[in-house]
Amino acid sequence: MDWKTLDDMEMSGKRVLVRVDLNVPTENGQVSDDTRIQRLLPTISDILHAGGTPILLSHFGRPKGTHRADLSLRMLIPALEAAFHAPVVFCADCRGPAALATVESVAPGSVVLLENTRFYPGEEKNDPELARDFAALGDIFCNDAFSCAHRAHASTTGVARLLPSCAGRLMQAELIALEAALGNPQRPLVAVVGGAKVSTKLDLLSNLVAQVDYLVIGGGMANTFLAAQGIPVGTSLAEHDMTDTASDILAKAAKTGCEIVLPSDIVVARALKANAESHTVPVTECPADAMILDAGPESVARIGMIMEDAHTLIWNGPLGAFEIEPFGAATFAAARKAAAMTKAGRLVTVAGGGDTVAALNMAGAAHDFTYISTAGGAFLEWMEGKTLPGVAALRG
Repeated sequence: MDWKTLDDMEMSGKRVLVRVDLNVPTENGQVSDDTRIQRLLPTISDILHAGGTPILLSHFGRPKGTHRADLSLRMLIPALEAAFHAPVVFCADCRGPAALATVESVAPGSVVLLENTRFYPGEEKNDPELARDFAALGDIFCNDAFSCAHRAHASTTGVARLLPSCAGRLMQAELIALEAALGNPQRPLVAVVGGAKVSTKLDLLSNLVAQVDYLVIGGGMANTFLAAQGIPVGTSLAEHDMTDTASDILAKAAKTGCEIVLPSDIVVARALKANAESHTVPVTECPADAMILDAGPESVARIGMIMEDAHTLIWNGPLGAFEIEPFGAATFAAARKAAAMTKAGRLVTVAGGGDTVAALNMAGAAHDFTYISTAGGAFLEWMEGKTLPGVAALRG
């Protein structure tokens, strides 16, 4: 590791400025899903137990540099106190005299919650003056928001340059898991990539074919690759204007020794609706008036065989229209296979992306994966091989 963790910091009596991601779902002014809050508990607990005072910095929503009462972090106090088992003191600003007075007066054992960083336009512009105001509130900076690490903002990179900095426990776990999956993986290495469009994942696919041993492509993206090979896809979701790009990726994979795995059999239907009449046919026999909505059992068996031979798996995107019955069968079966192998100690599995997490949860497989990233865009950019500014800033 070329970045520090909380273990490298002396926190007794120190104010620890912690960048967290509290951009959580809410309904009627209350938190409706506290997953992100719960995952911060190890960092907050360790700082408190070491005698430090956690001072939380976070954005919430898209206020676009203006103060909006409906996007105030004040509403999160009950959920934070329940998760942290500590009093949370709120300050209606995140810079200046009011914030400084709050952090200087708070009682030991408390957590300080500062107001939404995006109420200031300088946050997203990485304004040096705003970063200095943030830094004035702490003795140490701890970044525990990997999900925001792909953005060079004042509260992620600017302040990290001004204070002794480290990764929080969530950031630490994420970076270790990602390093194990793509930085220095045990091989064979398999990537499962699904989703609707090749155009949204060009950088991802181009990077992966140079990194992995097998690339399993599913969802609407697979249809584009099938069309590029002259295979009829009926009325399926496919980007026919991207077939040349798909052909280029196939050619690059052949040069790098990456085997691209596409469906060999498909589940087709005339309508994308729950319990629509569907049939499984060979991949070359999609009817002209039907659409491909899932991979078939032969394809799933092939993916399972690849997993049997693998040591590391990274996953982003479903294999079919998993939200609608019965078109989640391939995704769920592959997920359960990966989970079982992980539980048996035979496979390291790292997954991320909103649809992916939802699919793994629906399959009942998420809890057995080695690591599930909630980072969204940051996870995708890491898979694309891009430098994440928030991580780079921790390296000094």
